[in-house]
Parts: sequence; C-alpha cells; structure tokens
Amino acid sequence: MAINNDTAVNGNYNAEQIQVLEGLEAVRRRPGMYIGSTSARGLHHLVYEVVDNSIDEALAGYCDKVDVIIHNDNSITVTDNGRGIPVGIMAEQGKPAVEVVLTILHAGGKFGGEGYKVSGGLHGVGVTVVNALSEWLEVKVRQDGKIYHMRFERGEKISDLAVIGTTAETGTQITFKPDAEIFEETVYSFETLEHRLRELAFLNRNININLIDERADLKKEFHYEGGIVSFVKHLNKNKDMLHPEPIYLSGERDTTVVEIALQYSDAYVENIFSYVNNINTQEGGTHLSGFKTALTRAVNDYARKYNILKENDENLSGEDAREGMTAIISIKVREPQFEGQTKTKLGNSEVRGIVDAIVFEGLNEFFEENPAVTKKIIEKSVLASRAREAARKARELTRRKNALEFSSLPGKLADCSVKDPEQAEIYLVEGDSAGGSAKQGRDRRFQAILPLRGKILNVEKARLDKILNNEEIRAMITAFGSGIGEEFDIEKGRYGKIIIMTDADVDGAHIRTLLLTFFYRYMQPLIQTGKVYIAQPPLYLVKKGKEHWYLYSDDELDKLLARIGRDGINVQRYKGLGEMNPEQLWETTMNPEGRTVLQVTMESAEAAEIIFSTLMGDKVEPRRQFIEEHAKEVRNLDI
Repeated sequence: MAINNDTAVNGNYNAEQIQVLEGLEAVRRRPGMYIGSTSARGLHHLVYEVVDNSIDEALAGYCDKVDVIIHNDNSITVTDNGRGIPVGIMAEQGKPAVEVVLTILHAGGKFGGEGYKVSGGLHGVGVTVVNALSEWLEVKVRQDGKIYHMRFERGEKISDLAVIGTTAETGTQITFKPDAEIFEETVYSFETLEHRLRELAFLNRNININLIDERADLKKEFHYEGGIVSFVKHLNKNKDMLHPEPIYLSGERDTTVVEIALQYSDAYVENIFSYVNNINTQEGGTHLSGFKTALTRAVNDYARKYNILKENDENLSGEDAREGMTAIISIKVREPQFEGQTKTKLGNSEVRGIVDAIVFEGLNEFFEENPAVTKKIIEKSVLASRAREAARKARELTRRKNALEFSSLPGKLADCSVKDPEQAEIYLVEGDSAGGSAKQGRDRRFQAILPLRGKILNVEKARLDKILNNEEIRAMITAFGSGIGEEFDIEKGRYGKIIIMTDADVDGAHIRTLLLTFFYRYMQPLIQTGKVYIAQPPLYLVKKGKEHWYLYSDDELDKLLARIGRDGINVQRYKGLGEMNPEQLWETTMNPEGRTVLQVTMESAEAAEIIFSTLMGDKVEPRRQFIEEHAKEVRNLDI
C-alpha cells in the first residue's frame, strides 16, 4: 500500500499553517522531560526527531528521499527533498515560520492546521528541542528557487534568515551538533541509527533513506518495495517457515489506513510489532486488540467449518492461534490518542473495529484461497492448544502460594528482608559454590540470592509447557512473583533489580544469553523498564606487598603493570565466582557503593528479535556468521 498525494489534506504548506501553542520553556534545564534521557538513548533521539519531520513529508506525499550523515565531529546532517519548512513571515510573531518552528515549542504544521493529515514524532516539539539541546544548529531550506539559511546556538538565533543561493530543488537540510554540556555521551552509534532508519524504510515503502558515516567511510541504503512484507521476511530470515510468503492485509476506513503482514514459522513464540504513524506502540492498544480478536475468530471459524475442531472441542485461544507467528501491524491515524506509562499505547476506540473488520475479512479470503497453508497454521494451533493445557497445569506450580515449597529446596532462594520491591534486588548466581559465597557476602536486608544449577532450558526451542517444567525456570518465576507470558504483571514483581551474576568465561556467557532469551520472550517488560542488569566481577586480583587491585579487563591489567612494574607482584586470574571468598565478592561485585553493573536495554525490538532467533534458534550457519562478524566485540573468551 502506497501513501500517495491523497494522504495530504491539500498541497499547500505555508506560514499560515504554522500554529503556536506555547513558548519554549526550560528545555535545557530539564531535557529528560522532552527526550527521555541525556544518555546515548536521548542523543540518538535527536536524530529521530529531525528524521520524523522528513518522514511526515513522505506520508503527505511530498518526499521520497532522506539522507542522514554522521560527520567526523559527531554532528549530524539530515536532508530531505520535501517541500521545505515554510519561510514566510508569520503575522502574529512577525518572524519567518522556519524560525518559529525551531524556537517555539508546539509550533508546527501538525496542530489542527492543514499541513499534515498524519504525522509521527513528538508533534511539533521535536525539532525545537533538538535546536535547544544542540551546541549549534543550521537550517537550509530549498524553496521557490532559492536557498534560505539560518544559524542557532543553544537555541538562540545567531543569524537571520537569508538567501544564500539559488536552486531548482525543494527540501530541508538541518545540521546540528549535540551539546556536550547536556549529554553524557556525544558519540553516535552507526548501528543504533541503522536499526531505526531501516525500520522507517520498511514502514514507508516509497522512501529511500541513506545513512552515511564519514568517520568510518560507511554507507547503508534502505529502500524496500515490499514494505512491511519485506519487514516480516527480514525478521524471519533465520527461521523455518510454514509458508514461503507472508500474508498481506490492507484497507482504509474513513481516514485510518491499515497495513498488516504476518507469517508463521515452526517456532513456538509469537512476535508482533505494532506501529501508529511510524511510532512503535510497545504497549499495544486498540489496533493490536482488533487484530488479535479478528485473527482468533477467523482461525476458529475456519477450523469449525471444515471440522478440524470437532463439536466437543474447545475453541482455540488467541495464544494458540498466534504461536510461531511474526506480524507487523502498521496503521496511519489522523488524530492518535496515546496512553499508558510510556505514551506508546493507542487509545482510539474506533480503531479497534476498523482493524478487526479489515483483518477478519482479509483472513477469511486468504484462508479460502489457500487451504493447504491454512491447514498447516490450524494444525500448529491445535498442537499449541494441547501444550497450553499442559502448561496451565505446570503454571499452577509457579503460583506465589507455592513459594515456600520452592524456597525450601536445597540451594534455592535466600530472600531479603525488605518488602519494598524498589529497594530489593535479586542475584541470579551460576552454581552452588558462588551461590554460597554470595549468600554469605550479601547485605541480607535488600539482596536476595537465587543460585542456578547448570544451564537453563533454551526457551527458543521449547513450548511453554516444557519451559514450565524446568526446575530453574520455575524457581525464577516463583521468586520474581510477576508471572510469565501473557499473565506477566510487572506490578506484582518483588524486586526492582534482577542481576545476572555468572563467571567471565564461555559457559558464563552462554548462561547469560539463555537467561536474557527467557526474559525477552516471556518477561519482556523487565527489559523494557530497565530492571535487568549484568554483574561485572573482576578478572584479576593483583597483589604487591600490602596493596591489592581488582581489575576488570586485560587492558586494565596492562596499564597497572606498566605503572607499578612487574617485580614482586602476584597476579591471580579468576576463572569463576567460586574462587572469591564472600568478602571479596561483596567488595568487588555486590556492594552498591563500588560495584559495576551493566543495565540491559532494548533500543530496537527488531534488532533484539533477530539476535535471539539467530543465537538461540536451530540454524547453525546464521549463528556462525553472526559470531564471526561480532568476534572483535567479545571482551573475554576462553578457548
């Protein structure tokens, strides 16, 4: 489905369409209110806000090319071939519209004006905030045969709008350098930008996006004629599919445009990514509800009609119908209403019925025309239903009422005394030996210890009933208290931090990956809300006389030896946590005053999906290729 010129309400876009809601206030003093954080996440968010303006031009039918350049000094240039930000004088402000857009919050063509029918981003906040949080920003507008230019420093105008040349092209070019006074990190990640720009190219099939990194002479081009169908294929590239081509459904009701692509693999987990106006709605909403309801109804109707489900059989549940499915739901809504903690949950009630109708009608048609594929999907759902009943029985064992049973098991949970989850943390420790040291060395008030014996089950290759029969997984579910899968409720969680503490070797790395795969597949909100951490135990203990140093990398060791010399020193390399006594483990790895823990974040759900299915799936070749490509990033590798 193409978004053509009809998507724009009209072709005019001028100073009269720029409406001002309020002045710029304290963005530099409280940047987190506007971009979430001043960490690497907030730094990259600046780029997304500028790019979103270009994508809005594409949605309106006026832009089909966006270039993003990372310069050597980590400044960024975003160029599009849209209409260009209006340069006419706004009567009320007596200033050019482009200046108003860049200096006054909520000034843009998206607030009841006729500039855009649908738009993403922060709706007029974005580019103003980018300007406020940049050391400097320059804008060039190509419009009416002329090139206009302005410069700002930390949000303040430095030069008036001036004509600096002529051109036959149209569009906007914004170059900015993030302010080091604001951001903790000012170095851009090519890979992080690559994930988001690829995602935008999938969601908007008519656009060409180029990412250029001048620092490393890298360039990536993103253009997908197949749109979200190509997106689904990309996500499923390392899986075995039940049918070769994704099912594509689309339709339009009133001003709402719906696009859906879905495909089933032989995997056991579902992956649904939903978007509204290119914004990833991680918490779902009415569009997702409409999709799930229609899918479940269509699958059951077909199964009943053709006697795959017998008269006395129960209906297939939504979980059954979605097992092994990867789906992209992308809708364009004129006035989206977002709710939820992170404002990424769609609340428009009318959208549920629209999506439901389009999906139900489209699936019925597909099922009737493709009986062989449909039979495979429904047979898989029936098997999932049988496993779900077994999982229900297994799940009962993990209820909180049975916590005493699990806690009393040898080597299991040593709980903390504090009852406030935000103050409590739990260490998942590899092996009984390290678990014993951790129990002795911890602060019992707020630190719980759960030793894990061996490697937990690879959940990428197992159904939920088998997963819930794994003793170590059951112990974790019971300890955490928040449930699993669709029943997961983060509000019921008993710990504000879940810290994975494993040995710094290959086995330890494998256990970390198994645990992260489990969290990503069945407790994803733990990662999304930043509750999962990885402990960083030291690799070396160096002693010289009465002095000692704990070192966390080979690089730190080399620097220390260069400084203190090699005479009279003793270097101990820790092969495992069990080699540290309780006092050492507390001092180096568990004491909040001095420890280093890495927070696990998920910048891109699409990237995480591919990584976990590659590393933990059945196919060997993609895994070998991934390891070869990322071998240089591995810090500690024991052969």
